[in-house]
Amino acid sequence: MNPFILVLLLATLSTSVSAQQINQEIKIEGNQPYMVGKIDLNGLTSNSYQSWYDTNHKAYEVDTKTLSSIKNELTKHKVLVFMGTWCGDSKREVPRFIKTLEAADFPMENLKIVAVDRRKEHYKKSPTGEEWGLSIKRVPTFIFYKDGKETNRIIESPIVSLEEDIKTIVTGSEYIPNYPKSLHFD
Repeated sequence: MNPFILVLLLATLSTSVSAQQINQEIKIEGNQPYMVGKIDLNGLTSNSYQSWYDTNHKAYEVDTKTLSSIKNELTKHKVLVFMGTWCGDSKREVPRFIKTLEAADFPMENLKIVAVDRRKEHYKKSPTGEEWGLSIKRVPTFIFYKDGKETNRIIESPIVSLEEDIKTIVTGSEYIPNYPKSLHFD
């Protein structure tokens, strides 16, 4: 094969793999559509997602007193969220979590949200495998990173409250999430 064609083919393939579609939706006949892969706030506030997102976002009362004491430390972190737009816990907790980050003036470019699949053959997986090696067993899972290393995670729901749990995590205090066994590889 001509080396030029081979290089062009590889460049095209790598571009298409790295350019994952954002807010990709799966539609299965007779079921509510849901998103998979990388999603953003535009996706969560559109179509059938907007009703549950807006309801839970607006209804949540943020503990601004607790947040004010950790704003600076929180901004030193990046957060990776795994959720299911089909999952009741995700529908409740993700809008609340985002409202909490907004109230803390968290740099939203440091937030990445990945929606996982609900189909049996792809259960709790994303199209490009962002969950690989992270032992995602329950959603939502909010993973906090500092200096490129995981510091801790909130799994499914907070222990005390989102604000208190975030404070415990970003200050480096001992925090044991729900389902701590899921932090280990099987």
